[in-house]
Amino acid sequence: MDTPAPAKPRPAATILLLRDGAAGLEVLMVARAREVDFASGALVFPGGRVEAADSALAPEGDPLGHYRIAAIREAWEECGLLLARPPAPPPAEGAFAAHLAGLGLRPHHEVLTPFAHWVTPVHSPKRFDTHFFVAPAPEDQVAVHDGREMVEAVWMRPAQVLEEAEAGRRTLVFPTRLNLGRLARHRSMAEAIAAARATPIVTVMPEPVPDGEGNVMLRIPEAAGYGGSLFPAKDRPASGGRWPGQKG
Repeated sequence: MDTPAPAKPRPAATILLLRDGAAGLEVLMVARAREVDFASGALVFPGGRVEAADSALAPEGDPLGHYRIAAIREAWEECGLLLARPPAPPPAEGAFAAHLAGLGLRPHHEVLTPFAHWVTPVHSPKRFDTHFFVAPAPEDQVAVHDGREMVEAVWMRPAQVLEEAEAGRRTLVFPTRLNLGRLARHRSMAEAIAAARATPIVTVMPEPVPDGEGNVMLRIPEAAGYGGSLFPAKDRPASGGRWPGQKG
């Protein structure tokens, strides 16, 4: 039997919205409903697939423009936070473009700084080519969850999220866990964004490495800036099922 060709990764974007809290840097996390088919029940950053309409709002000459617009749109759809500024953009199709036009605003794409680039491993039935961005959260806006895909929106310190996941109180997927670890190195929003601007983007596509005892390590490029190249998988893949070689 012929081996089926790997699924083609779908373009996607994720945004790490940051603010300075009383105890230090905080990031907005949203909890996915258990009924959804991707990362069900997990605590994630706002994000989703790039849509065709996103290109119409993207700045010219920016190869990541449609990813930036998708990240801004997803933050608005999932938690009600709108990164926008005047003036209104040229007429474009889509609910997001119509909402912006009604407010006389356009996406504030300049405040998004590239943070990471992850591609789902080739063995996965559902794959994404995801660009992560960091951005200051808009002031005087309140984050809410949409009640459908997302059932919670909460500001947390990155280290706090990792601690709760380690204690079994929260579920994380592998990219979220590693990107929280990068954020946890920084004490403030300004420090985290400055570090992102100074760090080259290296594409990460985790490679499962079974240890022969039913556990799986995931290999990533050390140059990606996560402090190593081999990490325990811990959680199941976001698309469900198991990593190759993972028991249970």
